[in-house]
Amino acid sequence: MIVVHHLNDSRSQRILWLLEELELPYEIKTYQRDAVTRLAPPELTAVHPLGKSPVVTEDGATIIESGAIIDYILRHHGAGRLAPPVGTPDYEQHQQWMHYAEGSAMLPLMLNMYVGRLGEAGAPLHPRIESEMANHLGYVDRALAGRDYLMGSDLTGADIQMSFVGEVAGAFGRFETYPNIAAWVKRFQARPAYQRALDKGGPYNLGPRR
Repeated sequence: MIVVHHLNDSRSQRILWLLEELELPYEIKTYQRDAVTRLAPPELTAVHPLGKSPVVTEDGATIIESGAIIDYILRHHGAGRLAPPVGTPDYEQHQQWMHYAEGSAMLPLMLNMYVGRLGEAGAPLHPRIESEMANHLGYVDRALAGRDYLMGSDLTGADIQMSFVGEVAGAFGRFETYPNIAAWVKRFQARPAYQRALDKGGPYNLGPRR
């Protein structure tokens, strides 16, 4: 049985969504952020020394990192769903999106969040951060032009991995500037599997407002 160690308001929500899309059986072990610090609770370090979420355990294996978890689940349980065939050009493009999400796209978004907490002390960094956000969000927005999803007309693991980027962009009020990202986020948030994952995962401040 797949066990998802799920932290509220975190990237682990997309793992629940993946499992719902695949209609796989799984168990959720829920952890709550500290109400003041917003940090993960120390109990997560018993699952993995980094104490981060998402973490998935199955048959003695412990997997961390969203991209690695999505790849693991698709290889072991996907039965060819939600990913192009290995060895095709589409598969290579899919893999790029899987790594790009956390390797490049999320960095300026996270910097924007943390530096924004510094007030005036962070002001000198804002122009560079804004430039990098525009660079990456513009790239994603152009990639989605004329497409329902990143790989074309069908949802893939790349959309699930990249979903956090789109949702954070929305949380920063960037949808008006990047309408293709806005339409993509609205589209995937309306999927029944996404809604089921929300119901099972609990409060998720980056999810759709009901």
